[in-house]
Amino acid sequence: MKINIEHNPNKKDIEVIQEGLKEHNKKFTNPDNHEKLSVLLKDDDGKVLGGLLGGTYWDWLHIDSLWLDESMRNQGYGQQLLQEAEKEAIKRGCKHVHLDSHDFQAVEFYKKNGYIIAGQLDDLPEGYTRYLMKKDLA
Repeated sequence: MKINIEHNPNKKDIEVIQEGLKEHNKKFTNPDNHEKLSVLLKDDDGKVLGGLLGGTYWDWLHIDSLWLDESMRNQGYGQQLLQEAEKEAIKRGCKHVHLDSHDFQAVEFYKKNGYIIAGQLDDLPEGYTRYLMKKDLA
């Protein structure tokens, strides 16, 4: 046996771990039915000016990333991206949403859109706080 630190593991090795965890989870719960979700803001030429990336699983939407180009901020696009993702999540049977955001990112934006802080990690990175946020979908 040998334990290795691999900075660029191959795809097959990653799949072995992911599939192993899925098989373990099946002993305790239903399949997660993970499905990716992307909601993009594009200009007329198809250039991406912002978007939301995440996925749905176990009746939850997870928001991994939400970003807007500086020129697109404070115009309601962020809220529209969030609302579209939430609508799609509801169509997929989701009842809740969760995400992480740092205090230098969009915590107040999410609060304005009905999210609450469910947990926090201080000094991640040092001097800042990372928040776990959630929202129940109607």
